[in-house]
Amino acid sequence: MAKANKEENNSKPRRRISFFKAFLILIGADLVLLLAPGIGLLNSAFYVGDMVSWPALLIGLALLAVGIKGLFRQE
Repeated sequence: MAKANKEENNSKPRRRISFFKAFLILIGADLVLLLAPGIGLLNSAFYVGDMVSWPALLIGLALLAVGIKGLFRQE
C-alpha cells in the first residue's frame, strides 16, 4: 500500500521577536512612565527638574520608536 504525500503547510511564515528590540521598548517605556514632565511617577513623588525630565521623555519616545520599528523578523 502506497503512502500518501504530506501536504505542505501554506500558512504564514513564522516571525521571530528580537530580544534587543523588546529590551529597547521596555527601557523606553520605563523612561516615559517614570520621568514624564508633570505626570511621571518620579515627578509626582519628587521634584525632578525640567533639565532631566524633557530629555528623558524624548529619549524614551525615541527608544520606543526604534524598538517597535524592528521588533518582528521574518524567519
